Amino acid sequence: MHRLSFLPLATYPESNTERTAQNAVEFVNRTGGALHAVAFNVDIPNVSNALSKYLLDLPEMIREAEVTSRQHGVDLLAALTSEAGLAGLTLTTEESTVPPALMGEAAAKQSRYFDLALVGWVPENPTVRMISEAVLFDSGRPMVLLPEVATVGAIDHVAIAWDGSRVAARAVADARLFLEGASKVTVITVVGEKSLDAEDIGERLAVSLRTRGVSAAAVSINAEDGPISDTLQNYALEMGANLLVMGGYGHSRVRDFVLGGATEGVLTDLRLPILLSH
Repeated sequence: MHRLSFLPLATYPESNTERTAQNAVEFVNRTGGALHAVAFNVDIPNVSNALSKYLLDLPEMIREAEVTSRQHGVDLLAALTSEAGLAGLTLTTEESTVPPALMGEAAAKQSRYFDLALVGWVPENPTVRMISEAVLFDSGRPMVLLPEVATVGAIDHVAIAWDGSRVAARAVADARLFLEGASKVTVITVVGEKSLDAEDIGERLAVSLRTRGVSAAAVSINAEDGPISDTLQNYALEMGANLLVMGGYGHSRVRDFVLGGATEGVLTDLRLPILLSH
């Protein structure tokens, strides 16, 4: 059975870029399977009254925003279709119209019907962040963040951020197909950052992976004088990893997500594709 990946596309107030289309097609083309993309267009409730119409012409502003959102979606799906055609990738697309506050929830619900969600990470884009957090915590599926600043290459060296926690174990399980397809897997344990169950937890995971036929090795590195996300990404990039696997830490307080430090860090400064799982 082929892997089926899902790509939610933000269109309002700022949209994903065509780099998202390129990276998503490249990622799926290199890792196998098919891709389904949904452009989430905005539907803004009309709450105008006579005064707002007179002062701001609010209905017209709403109409223009919805038209712009729809055009962004059309353009993104067209770019995606073109990229998929050139790559020979199986692609299906659709458009979905939802209120602005529900875009993340709608993306999370649709993600549940696929094996993997891909999110094109656009820095300082609030809609992309909303979608990312909702998919991570509410979809029940793993998510791969694709950075705007990097071109996706072959996923042949996978790094795992390992602290022995439940969410890290969940991420490793969700990354199984990537681990099995990689020529090299490196388990990274950061020491000096927080209390760990034992000193050999990285090697224990590496042994478990090798027993299952995965070429895995373990390394322990010291925490740097900075965010843990910097330590992990810096080391992963230095060793030539193409994908970093890590648990997504956080919880929801009445739909406002409170993120763990490492998760917040990679969302702030994403430098390579990262598989997050909660």
